[in-house]
Amino acid sequence: MIEFCRSAVVGAVAAGATRAAYVGLRRRRDERWERKNHAGRTVDLYAGPAVAAGVALGALPAGGRGRRAAVLAGLAAGACGAYDDMKGDHRRGFRAHLGALREGEVTSGAIKLFGIGSAGLAAGALLKERPLDKVLAGVVIAGTAHLVNLVDVRPGRAALTVLALGAPGLPRGPLAAAPMGAAAAVVAADLGERTMLGDTGAHALGAALGTAIAAANGRAGLVAHAAGLVAAAAYGDKISRLAGSPV
Repeated sequence: MIEFCRSAVVGAVAAGATRAAYVGLRRRRDERWERKNHAGRTVDLYAGPAVAAGVALGALPAGGRGRRAAVLAGLAAGACGAYDDMKGDHRRGFRAHLGALREGEVTSGAIKLFGIGSAGLAAGALLKERPLDKVLAGVVIAGTAHLVNLVDVRPGRAALTVLALGAPGLPRGPLAAAPMGAAAAVVAADLGERTMLGDTGAHALGAALGTAIAAANGRAGLVAHAAGLVAAAAYGDKISRLAGSPV
């Protein structure tokens, strides 16, 4: 009962903070934060920074070492995503970005890859005691951030994915309520094609959700999740290059 009440508080704080940030950002109206969506409609990207703020503030009442890990992972992943939203050159696939890096060019995709990977490892180090578990937790956190971004190709898909994947984790702790609350606060506007999460929001939600997953699992669970996420990333990279959608 205590965990349920704490989860409710975490979710409510995340949702409230996200909504307040989104409403405040929409009042400013900056063309740099507008994009054409898949249907050619002009939408804003304000849901992205709003959910990044929401997951960070929402995680605070969760308590424990998971709180610090979720704040770190969510904000760092959101910052890397924001850089890509503003400066991204939209090259396709990790191979293209790594190839450019070998030639001395640092692309936005490379910054995301190494930035979110480093943030995941740092957050994993806060969550777990043993070195292998720290690394596995980092892979789960960074991998989940990438997975949520990977499914963000149509309105509402990323937010609904977070809600679906986060729900089973609620009985094991309140951390999953932070990304779920933040996603719930903007999902209607996302589905209504008034806003989109962009890389900022998708990565922030995914990293926070990954933190909750990593916190709730022991080594066997971490291995299973990490293996699945690596496989999904490899498959997604292949499809991304074939379909011409950006990383």
